[in-house]
Amino acid sequence: MKNRFPAFSRQSHGPVLAALVLLVVLLMLPTGFEGNLTYQNADRVRAEVLATDESDIVDTGLIRTGEQRCTVKLLGGHFKGQTVEAVNRLNGSLAQDKLFAPGDVAFVTVSHSGGVISVVSMTDHYRLDKEALLAGLFLLLLVLFAGWTGVRAILSFVDTILLMWKVLVPCLLRGWNPVWLALIIVLVLTAIILSLIYGFDRRCLAAVSGAALGIAVTAVLGVVFTNLFRIHGAVMESSESLLYAGYQNLDLTRIFMASIFLGSSGAVMDLSVDICSAVYEVVQKRPDITAREAISSGFAVGRAACGSTTTTLLLAYSGSYIALLMVFMAQGTPVAFILNYKYVAAEIVHTIVGSFGLVTVAPLTAITSGLLLTRKTA
Repeated sequence: MKNRFPAFSRQSHGPVLAALVLLVVLLMLPTGFEGNLTYQNADRVRAEVLATDESDIVDTGLIRTGEQRCTVKLLGGHFKGQTVEAVNRLNGSLAQDKLFAPGDVAFVTVSHSGGVISVVSMTDHYRLDKEALLAGLFLLLLVLFAGWTGVRAILSFVDTILLMWKVLVPCLLRGWNPVWLALIIVLVLTAIILSLIYGFDRRCLAAVSGAALGIAVTAVLGVVFTNLFRIHGAVMESSESLLYAGYQNLDLTRIFMASIFLGSSGAVMDLSVDICSAVYEVVQKRPDITAREAISSGFAVGRAACGSTTTTLLLAYSGSYIALLMVFMAQGTPVAFILNYKYVAAEIVHTIVGSFGLVTVAPLTAITSGLLLTRKTA
């Protein structure tokens, strides 16, 4: 049976080592916002709900307001083991409000002063253990199925998360140019991820070149059509909260522009790998093939892949807007009005401009792969 965990070859050693070094650096890198907690004198800990009191809750149709009183046992922090009364305030929002029942484990905020608890607020149900279980099952399946390739995929996944959290988000909050910052990070991620797939060889160079060109096309179109559509970045969820939190200097519109090619870059990389791998297989079967013929084969594969990939992008973007579409239909809103709404137009820009990147990356990667992977040019 073939060993799925072979020893590092010279080709794969470099990318893995580079990704590991980046991982260590990012883990040690501070964001600079660690001290920005809203409440400094507070513990955020788990608590077990022992009893609840709903007598102060007022039901008005679908809306529930008032307070739920909870008796909880603190499971961590300075007051671990104590049984205290906690307050769960309801604001009349189905999306944000939550109700607790005896036996639930919740996150609570314990405000204290001078070693004495002043108030305990129910934050939300505790989900980190379930999230860890779900992530662990996925990683285990990935490693069992893909072996060493799965380990490298996990490494690229973690590097991506850390780059976003430790570099992209803090730099955006500091007012860096969102478009250039996101473009640099996406290109770095593209190089890391594709090198972990191929190693440092010509396939990596071909796929990275094609993906970078496709991402560049998406970035340019995103900037142009965001301005043409007169879309303000405040259409992004929670974006206005940033302004009210003291970050009035942020250019939300440019952040929206960056989010367009940032959101489609994963699909662009996937398609570039598909095209590059297909051209490589053709070249391996026919070493005497010319660059023109290899490019033609890449075009053929790209045409077949583009249809399903662009639909995938459409479904990914529109899936979270099912409820909004239902509201439009329930209210009988004319289609012309729907398409003209700013937030709908914003999603149209996201989807179509992202699809532009997918359609262009296929021929671009076919060209770079044909030129770099073949020995004959004509």
